[in-house]
Amino acid sequence: MRKKVIEIYQSGKGYKAISKALELPRTTMRAIIYKWRKHGTVENLPRSGRLTKITPRAQRQLIQEVTKDPTTTSKELQASLASVKVSVHDSTIRKRLGKNGLRGRVPRPKPLLSKKNIKARLNFARKHLDDPQDFWENTLWTDETKIELFGRSVSHYVWHKSNTTFQKKNIIPTVKYGGGSVMVWGCFAASGPGRLAVINGTMNSAVYQKILKENVWPSVCDLKLKRTWVLQQDNDPKVHL
Repeated sequence: MRKKVIEIYQSGKGYKAISKALELPRTTMRAIIYKWRKHGTVENLPRSGRLTKITPRAQRQLIQEVTKDPTTTSKELQASLASVKVSVHDSTIRKRLGKNGLRGRVPRPKPLLSKKNIKARLNFARKHLDDPQDFWENTLWTDETKIELFGRSVSHYVWHKSNTTFQKKNIIPTVKYGGGSVMVWGCFAASGPGRLAVINGTMNSAVYQKILKENVWPSVCDLKLKRTWVLQQDNDPKVHL
């Protein structure tokens, strides 16, 4: 487009005619012609400023460090490079990592799973791998959790590439029942969320059965599950049927 502007300009056309012919704002067209008259080109000019001091070796060091520990901060990386006599601003480090596909992002919270939990979930997945879609659409899932009403929010960032958000090293493990002010029971199915119940006092078998009696059937009706619906509880043995 810029070259076309110059071609028409050199043919003797005026600014107004060029702007109308190419449907370009006059300010854009004037800037292109001014640049051509001053520099003799409409191509992007080389940028001025100091060349980066990050050598290929230093770059490899940066990538290795954040790959090993994604929570490493740019200030820590700056100090690491300084130890090998490479002095750069931390913003330069962030830009260089960005060019290599590594960007600082807030890590996603994800429940902390023990090896036993992981094994149980994998076994469950394998057991139901070939279940028909109808099974999943008519399963009511239940669980309890403690919700923190007042929690201290601390900002953390991790360096990672796209599509690696939920890799183990790029998440913040969360601990169930790790402190809070209200315990709730809830359920959901493929068609949406069911009833939610606040648990007052200690959760025991009697309290749990009362919650099921008052909330499961209404949820099944609300979610329009079929007669063959299945109740899928979590794996806490203390209170379940």
